[in-house]
Amino acid sequence: MKRKLSVLYSWFVRTVTAWLPDIPVFMRLRGFLYSMMMKRCGRNFQVASTVILNPLSGLSIGHNVYFAPRATIIGTDIEIGDEVLIGPGTCISGGNHTFLKSSYRYGAHIPQHVNIKSGTWIAANCSVTAGSVLPERSVLAAGAVLTKVFTQTDSLYAGVPAVCIKKLRDHAE
Repeated sequence: MKRKLSVLYSWFVRTVTAWLPDIPVFMRLRGFLYSMMMKRCGRNFQVASTVILNPLSGLSIGHNVYFAPRATIIGTDIEIGDEVLIGPGTCISGGNHTFLKSSYRYGAHIPQHVNIKSGTWIAANCSVTAGSVLPERSVLAAGAVLTKVFTQTDSLYAGVPAVCIKKLRDHAE
């Protein structure tokens, strides 16, 4: 029941705040309103007006997170760490379908955990599929499709499906 209410509440927040411009004060207001139905949400959560979040009850968001226009986050178990940037047109999905009666239309939905770790940047028009992990301080290049669990931090991931292209820096802090 909470899941269904959070879907309805998400639609309500999106509809009521759609006319507000995408400036930090209003994006933080949207983030605050969304956070009321989330599993967990940190401070300074900024959400552009055209973002779709469903259901809210399955989202855990860290501090200082930004969702750019047209981002779509759908799933019942999605965790996003601190200081994460989600680029425009990005889709994060926390579930897959099974094949039944000669199509995927009737197959059961299989939810899987998605983890976007702290300090990451997902560039424009990326897709993150169910069961994926993007490690700390990493970049998912524009147009990439993240399909599995990666563990190498401070790296650039790119391609379809995404692979590690290079180590960005040695983390010596």
